[in-house]
Amino acid sequence: MKKEYWDVTDEQVIEKTGKPIAFWMETLKEFHAADKKSNEVVAFLQEMHAVPRYWARTLTTLFLKNNGK
Repeated sequence: MKKEYWDVTDEQVIEKTGKPIAFWMETLKEFHAADKKSNEVVAFLQEMHAVPRYWARTLTTLFLKNNGK
């Protein structure tokens, strides 16, 4: 997987999701995303927060990269 996939800016994330990266990282931490399968996390973002699939996957990957997975 190319680094560019998860190497995104706050500007990009806000434009596509309406919230900054910090918001999503905290949301995923509260969801205990590090203990779940990535597909579960992506589905959570899509279903509960209406995050587009590409950005749900990007945020999930970013979170897991930053949290030792």
